[in-house]
Amino acid sequence: MRHEPVQGAMVRYPPGSLVILTGLPGAGKTTLLQRLYGLDGAESAPVARDAVMVIDSSQSRRHWDGRLPWAPYPLRRAVVFVTHVSRIRRALAGGHSVIAHNRGCGPYVLKGFAWLARRHGGTFHLLLLDAAPEAALAGQRARGRVVAPRTFARHQRRWAGLLARVKNGDPAPASAALIVDRTEADLLESIVFDGAAAASG
Repeated sequence: MRHEPVQGAMVRYPPGSLVILTGLPGAGKTTLLQRLYGLDGAESAPVARDAVMVIDSSQSRRHWDGRLPWAPYPLRRAVVFVTHVSRIRRALAGGHSVIAHNRGCGPYVLKGFAWLARRHGGTFHLLLLDAAPEAALAGQRARGRVVAPRTFARHQRRWAGLLARVKNGDPAPASAALIVDRTEADLLESIVFDGAAAASG
């Protein structure tokens, strides 16, 4: 189901929700979080904004930068991901609403996030930032970190499948999903967790 960012470019969720912001690498997810929550891009730990915990996977990557020089890249990547998920779990367990960036959108990853939300009494929502592959590649080059072609192709396949399902009205395993393109994302003024259900349309 597609939701439109309405109500003065505000997206609303129930308190205690887990919102996963996902999209192709380079789509602009981190940029959106930085703008909405005043992040400076140098954080290595989650950032609290009132009752909301803002968790970007890049925070975990910075936490581990230089700490595992002996480890092969797949192991470092796994450690970063486990750290990222653990931070989300701790925030939910602490009663926080969570907005988290996660570029992976594979079915088992999303089912894991849905399970975490349910376990801690919250609901799971997807916020999908839809950017064309060419725009996402340009975003990767602009940030100076380009994903390997084979990896990017895998992201594209998974992203296309998720996007198609959501557009056909199936946000599972999320309770609801909102698709925004980059223009709509630029118009967003806030994401709030105030007890109102996410707007649907």
